[in-house]
Amino acid sequence: MLEIRGIDVFYGPIQGLRGVSMTVGEGERVALVGANGAGKTTTLRAISGMLAPAAGEILFEGTPIHGLKPNQVVARGIAHLPEGRELFTELSVEDNLRAGYWTQRKNGSFAAQRDRVMDHFPILRERAAQAAGTLSGGEQQMLGVARALMSNPRLLIVDELSLGLAPKIVSQLFDILREVNVAGCAVLIVEQFVHMALANTDRAYVLAKGEVVLGGASADLAADPKLVASYLGDDEPDDEPNDEPKRRGARKR
Repeated sequence: MLEIRGIDVFYGPIQGLRGVSMTVGEGERVALVGANGAGKTTTLRAISGMLAPAAGEILFEGTPIHGLKPNQVVARGIAHLPEGRELFTELSVEDNLRAGYWTQRKNGSFAAQRDRVMDHFPILRERAAQAAGTLSGGEQQMLGVARALMSNPRLLIVDELSLGLAPKIVSQLFDILREVNVAGCAVLIVEQFVHMALANTDRAYVLAKGEVVLGGASADLAADPKLVASYLGDDEPDDEPNDEPKRRGARKR
């Protein structure tokens, strides 16, 4: 489905990725893990069209997508939930979902797609008229995932699903990603809590200093303590994260 072939990515004179190659197959769940600054977010941004590779290729369903604009990548069937969610905090939950539906507006009913997505998120159905900025951190992350799913993607890429959230909420979110995957959407996830990422994916790649240094079955990587100690660090969610409801008008994190 997704094939990355030897891409280099630069931030000005600084090289962020060096010859990165990886794949995500139809219906797979794949983790991309590594220490801070390893190039994980840069890889996701290159896939979604936010960064243009200086070398190499990115193909989706056999068609090159490197060089496309982000809206064109979404239209091809890839949705990206960035780190920090980037919600429209002053808009309602429903209007945030409508924004996610924009590229699909000619392909069917907004209400029908909204209802399908909200089947994964009953709490968002209850909060449909509420401003996104007043939701708790966990609810905001649910809304971020839901908004991405409104484009009806064949591949969902997620950057730091667990950031700042309680373990119980993180577990719920991974359960939702599993439901989404079972329904036919492949998932590529960057996650700071390595053991959690490996426990919830089929395969994984390890990045270090902008290069893929290892790849394989997630269960095999998780069983290698030297790997985790050498490349990954980490590894448990905070016991007391910030998951309190946001005040109306609160700024995005």
